[in-house]
Amino acid sequence: MIKYFTLATSPSIVRRAIKYSIVVGTILISINHGDSLLKADVDKLKVIKIILTYSVPYIVSTLSSVQAIIFSESKTE
Repeated sequence: MIKYFTLATSPSIVRRAIKYSIVVGTILISINHGDSLLKADVDKLKVIKIILTYSVPYIVSTLSSVQAIIFSESKTE
């Protein structure tokens, strides 16, 4: 578990996850909340949904990267 957390917080994985989160999150927010944003109809619930929308690609990218590294290391042993 410590190795998993160490990998998940390594600078290269964090940078990659942030990049994916910005790109994918922005696309998803445009699709799901674009009309509300254009109308300036944003309440607390929508802000929470927007934050979660950015969080999901970050988490998926991080988990995928960590799992790929662990799998790669296990094949070389």
